[in-house]
Amino acid sequence: MPPCELNRRAFLVTGTAAAATALLGGGFALPARAQSLAPTPSMRGGANNYLPGAPVVERIGGGGFWMTGSVRRAGDGAPLEGLRIQIWAHTTEGHERDPHSHGATLTGPDGSFALEMPQIVPAFGQPHGHLAYDGGAYETVFLRPVMASARDTRLDAHFVLRPV
Repeated sequence: MPPCELNRRAFLVTGTAAAATALLGGGFALPARAQSLAPTPSMRGGANNYLPGAPVVERIGGGGFWMTGSVRRAGDGAPLEGLRIQIWAHTTEGHERDPHSHGATLTGPDGSFALEMPQIVPAFGQPHGHLAYDGGAYETVFLRPVMASARDTRLDAHFVLRPV
């Protein structure tokens, strides 16, 4: 993730907005927290070439590309630890239907996950990945995020899961 760059212009814009809020509103306003985080719906095409039970792996193939993201509980947004996220894609080393193109990883204490895999390449005109949560404690969700460019070396996907 690129570092946040604080330059003179950003400082002046932020400082001016904060000062205006304080003067006009009688104090600093804190951002509102969401009362309820909606669950992520399954995406069309997300389950294509899904193979149930892909093993938890350290890496898929030779690596070089990162699939990352987070998993939170619907409603309160609490991070979910220890959940299995399956990942597969059409890559430089295989098609998304190939068993060796599938693998799973577990979420950490903060709900995040990361799995290194071969570079994703376009299939049906779009470079995209597939991810699934299918663990049983929460509703199954399939995602099919599309990359902005086939040259990207990372793709982020985020789940908000509803308990069963």
